[in-house]
Amino acid sequence: MFKLLTEILTDIGGMILFIKELIWTSYHFPTRLHDIFEQTVKVSIQSLPTTALAGFFVGAIMTVQFAMQMNEFGALAYLGGLSTSGTIREVGPLLIAFLLSGKIGAYTSAELGTMKVTEQIDAIRCLGANPIQEIIVPRFIGIIISSFLLLGVGLLMSIIGGLLLAVVFAGVTPERYLLHIPTIVTLPSILSGTLKSFVFAVILATICTYKGFMTSGGAKGIGKSVVQTAVSTMIGIVVADWITSQIGSSFLNFWLEL
Repeated sequence: MFKLLTEILTDIGGMILFIKELIWTSYHFPTRLHDIFEQTVKVSIQSLPTTALAGFFVGAIMTVQFAMQMNEFGALAYLGGLSTSGTIREVGPLLIAFLLSGKIGAYTSAELGTMKVTEQIDAIRCLGANPIQEIIVPRFIGIIISSFLLLGVGLLMSIIGGLLLAVVFAGVTPERYLLHIPTIVTLPSILSGTLKSFVFAVILATICTYKGFMTSGGAKGIGKSVVQTAVSTMIGIVVADWITSQIGSSFLNFWLEL
């Protein structure tokens, strides 16, 4: 137990120093926008179909679960609003972030880990370039931007999936489904989902680039880094979800008191 706690604290400390170095490098040695754009497009294209499909079924599942309960009370008119609000605030960002952690996080960690153990990063240093500037920063920023955008796409697809299942499963017309969404999905709900999406993206980018960059021990080390990335990202996302939920609840209560 003590050894595990020590490893966790060491990782947290290492990530903080890693982020500090990223910020310092980005400030003193600005990264080319072309490199950031290239990484953003690369990650987005790779993960867009999977994210869109997962988001669709997240919304569909939420609608089915809400419909079974609300039908007993004759409140199907509010199905669209409640399902969309729950998806945007809590379920959607969390489940889609889990998916991206396996899709983007594992891939980036393995890619950087391979570059590290095959001494490609050392070769960049020998050429007089900064590997943080050339390799890490573009991927870090690109992952944050693409993850944030993909989470938005996933949430949009979840609304479409919920609408389709409401029509097929519950017999609710599209107009009736959409009627109460503006009423129930308030600004705090949207801000809460946006905050969660951004925080999850930052956590994902930090862990996968850090684990990949710190890889050692050949092929076995790469596999270890990928596993640690997946586990650490999921734990970090769950903890961040709890913290952001508390912040969102406090903001919602403040909003309602106004």
